[in-house]
Formats: sequence, structure tokens, C-alpha cells
Amino acid sequence: MPVDLAAILAPRSRSQRIKPLLSGAGVTAAATLVLHFRDPHISGSYGGCPWLFLTGTYCPGCGGLRAVNNLTNGDLAAAFSSNPLFIVLIPVALILWFVALRRAWVGAPRTRRQEKVHTGLTWIFGLVFLVFWVARNLPAFAWMTP
Repeated sequence: MPVDLAAILAPRSRSQRIKPLLSGAGVTAAATLVLHFRDPHISGSYGGCPWLFLTGTYCPGCGGLRAVNNLTNGDLAAAFSSNPLFIVLIPVALILWFVALRRAWVGAPRTRRQEKVHTGLTWIFGLVFLVFWVARNLPAFAWMTP
């Protein structure tokens, strides 16, 4: 079956551009609502972390479900205690989402500079996750464990 190159290269409408971002926001909102009503603090309510089960160490995501539940209940201190990196990155994720939504809304094409920034941010976030992953499993940083 031949590929319709004209359809791929044709400009997309505003609704087509923002649909993935709004869909992602909807899924995130639904998951947050589920986490509010089904408490992950109850042992086994969502299963366990496979990484923790296999290695006995905490992954960067351990405590994330409890952190969301704590946030929906208005307890920022408990949320931070569950997963500090997750709580710190929520505002960053929201800012990046709004920037992407604005760009999709106006139909701005990605520039080479933005590609470099995107690549740089990916490396920075990867490094931050790796450092957090190692640190939260060291005795000196036991306060970061869920």
C-alpha cells in the first residue's frame, strides 16, 4: 500500500494539533481522580513496584501514586515525603505542557534551536532521574525513600 506523502505533509488543523495534548491532560486528570478515590496507601491496592520487588531498591517513581493521593487530599508535606522529585517536577511539567499547547494552538513549527533545547532538557531530566535514583537508595539520603 503506497504512502500518501501529501497527506503526511499537509498542514494540520488547530484541533488536530491540540488533540494529543488535551487527550493527555484528560488521561492525567482521570488517573488523578482514580488515585484520589482509591487510596494507594493501602497495601496491595495497586500491586507493587516490580523494580523494588526484583532488586530491593527504590526506583525514581516509587511513592509517586501515594504522592498524587496526598496532593489530592491537600497534604503537600506527605506528598513530598512520598516522592520529592515528583512533587518538584509537577510545576515543570505543567509549564512545558502549557508551552507545547500554546505552540500547537498557533501552529508554530519547531526550529533547530528548539530541537537542541528539547534534546538538552531530555539529557538533563535523564541525569536528574539517575542521580535521584541512586541517591534515594543511599543511607545518607534515606529521607527521600517513600
